[in-house]
Amino acid sequence: MNSNETVEPINLQKSEFYINRDLSLLEFNKRVLAQAKNEDVPLLERLNYLCISCSNLDEFFEVRVASIIEMASIDPKAVGSDGLTPIEQLEKISIHARQLVSEQYQILNEVLIPNLAEQNIRFIRRSDWTQAQHKWLSRYFNEELLPILTPVGLDSAHPFPRILNKSLNFIISLTGKDAFGRNSGRAILQAPRALPRVIQLPTEETQGGASDFVFLSSIIHAFVSELFTGMTVKGCYQFRVTRNSDFYVDDDAIDDLLLAVQGELAMRNYGDEVRLEIDAACPDETVSFLLDRFEMNRERLFLIDGPVNLNRIQEVIDLVDRPDLKFAPFKPSIPTQLTRTKDMFAAIKKKSRW
Repeated sequence: MNSNETVEPINLQKSEFYINRDLSLLEFNKRVLAQAKNEDVPLLERLNYLCISCSNLDEFFEVRVASIIEMASIDPKAVGSDGLTPIEQLEKISIHARQLVSEQYQILNEVLIPNLAEQNIRFIRRSDWTQAQHKWLSRYFNEELLPILTPVGLDSAHPFPRILNKSLNFIISLTGKDAFGRNSGRAILQAPRALPRVIQLPTEETQGGASDFVFLSSIIHAFVSELFTGMTVKGCYQFRVTRNSDFYVDDDAIDDLLLAVQGELAMRNYGDEVRLEIDAACPDETVSFLLDRFEMNRERLFLIDGPVNLNRIQEVIDLVDRPDLKFAPFKPSIPTQLTRTKDMFAAIKKKSRW
């Protein structure tokens, strides 16, 4: 290059030099999900990667999407270094997140569940329950679930309840009148967080020594009518709401940091709604009803083909004793130099002498 030539300085203000960090986070999560398809990874670890991708996506909506929604409400025309306004970011995030969620359920339903079944680890659908399994699950529902499940009929005396962040819920369509002569038409049932999301069937109810599991949502769907004496259940659909859980404490403006943190933690379960997940089989009328109650538009709606809380399937990994389907445990070794003497600090002491 001629020494007389001048080099034009790079304009670092150009948006083409920058990648949106939130879209980058989604791309990272796609790479996590890719491990669930990697056949070189042990099968139960692939299930674990799927659950991790779902947990990551939950956090992404709770914190990152929630903050962008706030930015859009404060200054919708603000432009970031990547050249995108908050509204444009939300539109792109919606497209990429839907692709990611669709792939998550496709991997679960078409890849992992069939492959796990080949290894005698099965998720039993309601339509496939044997008579003995149905009897055991009915007893489980009546003894373990019925005493702690409290449906709320939606009428003038019972407004729409507050829904906890990322909790498992059901909206139930009803006909007939309850014990008080009321015909609400709909009810909400919230599953307590303490309940496991997958229930392992006892050995005597399995076939050929298999590890058989049933989703909690399947059990509630099968026996939900027992909660509504005198009424007919026309439909039962699971849903989940993700809320703004961004944590903010201004330590310069408070007197008691501990008290402020405790208050913020309590409010994380009831922040503004940022995402609504509903069973894909739910009628559009019911979907619209939920969207209206949560004051959300369809851009934040995700219709899913399976349990709405995939990350809770992670419980299965600890319930199945199959080391051949997991990563080999890490065994730390002691360096040779430290095994020559009983006192591992002797060599250091020796060198440190004057």
